[in-house]
Amino acid sequence: MRNDGDHSCGGEPCGAVLRGLFGFFDRDLGLGGNGRACADCHMPAEQFRLTPAAAESRYQHLLKRRQRYPNADDPLFRPIDADDFRVNGEQASDYSNLRENGLIRVVFALPPNIRLIDPATNLPSDERTVDIWRSVPGVEDVKLTGADGVNPWPRGPNQTGGFQLDGRFLTLQEQALGAFVAHAQIQNPPPQRLLDDLNSFQRVLFTNQRVRALSEAIDAGITPLPDADPPLNELETQGKAVFTRSCAQCHGGSGQSTPQAPVVRFHDIFSQCPRPVDTRPPAVVDPPRFSLKPCPPRLARNARTYEITLPNGTTIRRTSSDPGRALLTGFAGVGPPAADDWNKLDVPGLRGLRFTAPYFHNNSADTLEEVVDHYIEFFKRVRVNAVALGVVPPAASTDGVNFDRAPKPEERAALLAYLRKL
Repeated sequence: MRNDGDHSCGGEPCGAVLRGLFGFFDRDLGLGGNGRACADCHMPAEQFRLTPAAAESRYQHLLKRRQRYPNADDPLFRPIDADDFRVNGEQASDYSNLRENGLIRVVFALPPNIRLIDPATNLPSDERTVDIWRSVPGVEDVKLTGADGVNPWPRGPNQTGGFQLDGRFLTLQEQALGAFVAHAQIQNPPPQRLLDDLNSFQRVLFTNQRVRALSEAIDAGITPLPDADPPLNELETQGKAVFTRSCAQCHGGSGQSTPQAPVVRFHDIFSQCPRPVDTRPPAVVDPPRFSLKPCPPRLARNARTYEITLPNGTTIRRTSSDPGRALLTGFAGVGPPAADDWNKLDVPGLRGLRFTAPYFHNNSADTLEEVVDHYIEFFKRVRVNAVALGVVPPAASTDGVNFDRAPKPEERAALLAYLRKL
């Protein structure tokens, strides 16, 4: 093994990568935590993610072990991520969101201008924090994501992207520290070297060797950059053309996570709950102009209603299972919805997509077919709103005149074939 001064291990110090590997799996780092390792939630067998199936399998295995060993334990199941933690604290034991949805609890302090509505009284509550349930993002290809320095959003934090689903962390070290505090419940601050080692370990994790070669070419300043796609057949090649037209304006750049101007940096893709419905009164024979798949009850229950105080002192109410970056900034209800932070999240990379079901920030799409169908309806809704406003947004148009980005029904199979090759 080379020493730390030799940067030949994927561009990272070899010693740091090795220490980071062990640190990633270590449940006893001497930090006074709850016994969780990074790998308990970022499971290597699940592409460094956590799926509902894996969480349920681990829970059932734990129950079987406890039949013989009553004190058997699995650090994944800690009260901090139980549905009833707010009520029962360390005695909490309802892991429905974890088991059914593969979601963990993320706690946000409410901005001063945003309050939660008590569902029992329909009045503002005295809660100053809110629980948001989110999926566990993977850590492969993170070297190609994060802040990219282009196409900035008007407000921070991290105007050109970051880590975590809302981009709230600028560095992988910040992300690791946040996870240690919020999910491993450490009592002692981690040494900086541990955070740096975890950063180095994650930066050498790639979906495949083609993506690794792309990263190395970027580091070496090689142009043009190599294509990270594998060889494509005719159908997959057609699908790549559809992807370039329909998807790459948001999933652009080397990491497929950089929106391309004039498309704005952060978006509401309507995957939160509840989802928009077409409110136009239809004629008897008219179908809805768009029809997003409703959230199932297991996800819809996570929605809360918020009261937002606007700069002029008036208030509005909005309901969402995840208000996104609005919880970081409080900037909601000011100007058109597309320009505020409500329901806005960062753009994830897509490499290895065929291995990372379920999809979206709340694991609400079980298959790639559901993802594509969701975006077909997404484009329909964008068009409905754009026509009402008399604009043609770049997210839906290649020329500013025609609504021509949406995948056509006859292109669906080709697009799916290409997505499965990423």
